[in-house]
Amino acid sequence: MLHSSGPLLSIDLTARESTATAIDDVLESYIGGRGVATKLAHDRIPFDADPLGAENRLFLTTGPMQASQMSFTGRMNATAVSPLTDGLLSSNAGGFMSRHFADTGYSAVELTGASDDLLVVHVRDDGVEFEEVPDLASATVPETCAYVREEHGLDADHVACIGPAGENRVRFASIMTTEERAFGRGGLGAVLGAKNVKAVTFDGDSAPEIEIPAGQMEIHREAATDDHIMKQQGTVAVMDLANEVNGLPSYYFSEQTFEGVEGINGDAVAEKKYKKGTCSACAFACKLPTRDEERGVETEGPEFEVAMAFGSNSGVDDIVDVMKSNERCDVYGLDAISAGNTIAAYLAANDAFGDTELILDLLEKIAHRDGVGDALAEGVSRVADDLGVENWSVKNMDFAAHEGRVLHGQALSYAVANRGADHMYATFYSVEYPLVPDDQAMDPVGFDGKAERLVERENLMALNDSGVVCKFSRDYMTPARYEMLFGADFEELLAVGGRTVTLERHFNNERGFDSADDSLPYADQLPGLDEAISEYYELREWNSDGTVPSGTVPA
Repeated sequence: MLHSSGPLLSIDLTARESTATAIDDVLESYIGGRGVATKLAHDRIPFDADPLGAENRLFLTTGPMQASQMSFTGRMNATAVSPLTDGLLSSNAGGFMSRHFADTGYSAVELTGASDDLLVVHVRDDGVEFEEVPDLASATVPETCAYVREEHGLDADHVACIGPAGENRVRFASIMTTEERAFGRGGLGAVLGAKNVKAVTFDGDSAPEIEIPAGQMEIHREAATDDHIMKQQGTVAVMDLANEVNGLPSYYFSEQTFEGVEGINGDAVAEKKYKKGTCSACAFACKLPTRDEERGVETEGPEFEVAMAFGSNSGVDDIVDVMKSNERCDVYGLDAISAGNTIAAYLAANDAFGDTELILDLLEKIAHRDGVGDALAEGVSRVADDLGVENWSVKNMDFAAHEGRVLHGQALSYAVANRGADHMYATFYSVEYPLVPDDQAMDPVGFDGKAERLVERENLMALNDSGVVCKFSRDYMTPARYEMLFGADFEELLAVGGRTVTLERHFNNERGFDSADDSLPYADQLPGLDEAISEYYELREWNSDGTVPSGTVPA
């Protein structure tokens, strides 16, 4: 089976030392990326670790497909105990850093302990440098990247960094790379902030030689030549469809359609797009560099989730206003989905939907934990009661845009996902709109056959995150192509994803998570949900309370 190559680099921030350790057995069993990081985190982070304590560890990994020149492979994984969910969580980012990471020769990098002084950690194939950077305290993401460029000659593609939100331990702070790409969901930027690490850079010329089958180029050619709607509109292309099926969260989830959708939909974004945007080696080019010269805003996006959070869910119908919020999240290092939803909760509590100046002010206050921003920096689940609004979250993670009250399989996915109400854990929405061929689609209503399909999709997404292969490759990657690229039977590859999901679940069980956490705020609207959750547990061979049986934890 194709897998990453190279040792684990463990960086002790307290002692400012680093050691390299062979992890060939882990690589052979878990491929790379999320699978390898999850196994390492499960075995090396204490089950009772404080997410913002020195005992938490942050793992950065990429996969064997970064040795290819195939589209959909310019991505990386980050894993740690999440300050937002309090469980083990992996987050994924695109951009151009993955191949610079591979050039260091390491398959995984682990940050342990915490520094007394603010640091930039430089990881190179010839060693690790710890640079004290007191002048970067409270620096924005662009300011940090400019410093690294000016002082070290490394552009933003080499940099993973945090903004003031991470330093201030905002529970949904992002780790940013290539300035505008985010390890977004789950607050891993706050983990870096708690460790007093402003940035990590990667550089070298020691990428391992991993032979990728020639069939990669057929996939690459198809991605390059296909006239796909996402090349013009990105994920926001689905917004009109979501609105039409009564599935667009609006006004802090109180409504499911938005009368101002034309102001924030795919056409609105396409009008502001001024050039192509992509990730490393990818010809699909689905990213959205946008700008509005008249109002002085330039950003990348927004994608659908952000257009929901700062658009329909906040009562905003102007795409440029959404672009401004998106830009500010990138500058400060905030997960734009959680930031938008948390602000939407505040707007709901204060009858202030559509107040765009207030939204921008709140973003600054959240990033700096100033005034009311200090409470909002805790996220929806921790502030909902104080605001007097409903807690729209699962496992403390607020909801993504794909509406589970309409797409029932997506609702099931939100309920049981180890990561909480995140759409990318299984991307079940794609088979229910549907965004897949008819022979792969499912009726969005009801739960017949969906527990089994969900297990398969969770395993497949974990496989993609281990590869690392972008989830938007769904129209191009078939079981036969997975087998060709990874040199293993498709069911064997899915089993890697299954072991990864079970390790996450077991770690979270040890932290107190069980079936009580697999719940939805609208569960009473979905007859059959409890039975579907029980069926899901049975298919996973877990206990009826959602825990992994003793003696069955994957090796």
